[in-house]
Amino acid sequence: MLHNCSIYTFWSKKLCTFTKKYVRIVIMTMHLVRGMSSLSTKRRKMKKKPGWNKAVSEHEKFLKKMGVENLPKSKFRYDIPDYKTRQTSPTSDSIGNGVKKNINTYTGDQIIGISAMHKSNLVPVTNKKNAIDLAKMRR
Repeated sequence: MLHNCSIYTFWSKKLCTFTKKYVRIVIMTMHLVRGMSSLSTKRRKMKKKPGWNKAVSEHEKFLKKMGVENLPKSKFRYDIPDYKTRQTSPTSDSIGNGVKKNINTYTGDQIIGISAMHKSNLVPVTNKKNAIDLAKMRR
């Protein structure tokens, strides 16, 4: 897309002389997209001026005089790089080194409850003295 269209509609403040009603006015504007200098994207041929053929022949004579004559076009081409992937060792979906970690399980005899400190901060209670200290802690 080469251009952006903006359509503005508004009602006029004057009455139409024929219909005696307010008139709706529509204005459409076209803006170029950033970086474009015109709406045309075709590349136009350069018009050859009357002395064009003479200038070309003089240039060819000059090149011949300087020793640049019928040079073959270079057939050099860069080699296409090898995009093949390397074979790697087979992988699996398992993670780790094969040594299983012991899972810690709670036996139920360490924590006797949960206490709420100031600002709704929950703290585990491990013994009776700890529960009393938490109950006395106020702000």
